[in-house]
Amino acid sequence: MYLGFAIILAAWALALASPLTLLGVVAFVLYMNRFQVAPEEWALEALFGESFVRYRAQVRRWL
Repeated sequence: MYLGFAIILAAWALALASPLTLLGVVAFVLYMNRFQVAPEEWALEALFGESFVRYRAQVRRWL
């Protein structure tokens, strides 16, 4: 879902043809990595333990 939204933001930024809007895409990705994805991973690791650690080692973060 996050990857899809980042792609939509990038397409919108390209449609506007403004370099500043591309900074918004970068800001979105950085924000999501720190404040959304990382806490989700911590919660999943607490819930599923070693099983999630093995899964995370095999699957890329943003798929």
